[in-house]
Amino acid sequence: MKKNISILGSTGSVGLSTLKIIDKKKFFFRVILLAANNNYRLICNQIRRYKPKYFIINNFKVYLKVKKKFKNKQVKILNNFKEINLKKLDLSVAAIPGIAGLEPTLLFIKLSKKILIANKESIICGWTLMKKLASKNNTKIIPVDSEHYSIFKLIENLNQNEIEKIYLTASGGPFLNYKKQKLRTISPKDALKHPKWKMGQKITIDSSTLMNKILELIEAQKLFNLPNNKLDIIIHPNSLVHAIVKKKNGLITFIYHDTSMIIPLANAIFDGKLNIKEFYKIDKKNDKFENLVFKKVDKKIFPVIFLKNRVNEYPSTSIIINGANEILVELFLNKKIPFLSISKTIMKILNDRNYKKYAIRNPKNIHEITSIDKWARESIKKILNLYD
Repeated sequence: MKKNISILGSTGSVGLSTLKIIDKKKFFFRVILLAANNNYRLICNQIRRYKPKYFIINNFKVYLKVKKKFKNKQVKILNNFKEINLKKLDLSVAAIPGIAGLEPTLLFIKLSKKILIANKESIICGWTLMKKLASKNNTKIIPVDSEHYSIFKLIENLNQNEIEKIYLTASGGPFLNYKKQKLRTISPKDALKHPKWKMGQKITIDSSTLMNKILELIEAQKLFNLPNNKLDIIIHPNSLVHAIVKKKNGLITFIYHDTSMIIPLANAIFDGKLNIKEFYKIDKKNDKFENLVFKKVDKKIFPVIFLKNRVNEYPSTSIIINGANEILVELFLNKKIPFLSISKTIMKILNDRNYKKYAIRNPKNIHEITSIDKWARESIKKILNLYD
């Protein structure tokens, strides 16, 4: 019997990788729902190819354009999730970037037997709500970022007392070997040239500042219930080792694979029972375990590393850090602030006189989370003297 699947963020890198997997097993899956934002060409292609029951388009202008084009088709094209009527899905992939992905992720935890999470911001801001809903609805949550899927597999048979340290590996992005002075003139175009991974704009900028690792560290703490002192970040330019677990018995284990999201995704979808060659051609040059490089993080090049010891300062510190970073990345991509302002301004908001008032809150629902996130974004604009 076919498995019913939904993909939230179907035109992004994770969504496209998931659809590549589905293409190889088209008689195994039935695509029930796809959701995207504004890639008109890809949305139209996916409607024709996969014929989902629903296609949700967040961007209203794109929604109207697509709806007009496919007005006589059986696919229900909607601008939000309110009108969907679905039975329990076998599998959902949550890959809408940013805090915008939190609300639909919460909805699809209710609607899915298994949900693959590729949206770290949802976990960072709403893990308590996600965990509660998953328990209530008997939904299995599996992280599919390469780092967190690796940790998930490495520690699944370990007691936390057996773990000494878990290292999240960072490629170092495009500016690993730059001098600090050169970072003053970085353009968005420069920062979007990732040497190893093909990703969306936001996560690529996060990789260039190392903020993606700060966010992943918060994510790992929440997902695996780990204290801050059991997690660290290490530079690994090869991007082949995705997580390292140092055990108290002296053994160190790690997971190594090509820089392709298809590998963790396919393993998560099929519970590791697959031949990856069906879905992905392994890069032969990566079959040789040679010249693996690991370095300490250079704090001058990646000053956001100083956030590491503050991310758990108060219950909502991580929501504030995430919201501040999202708006700063957007401002940088729109050429309204220089590259170095991203890390500098995040530090400033943690010293804002109203920071503690919001950070000490323990949000009980999505509206309270949104309120804290909104304060962070507005405060960033005030710090930078930018007003709408």
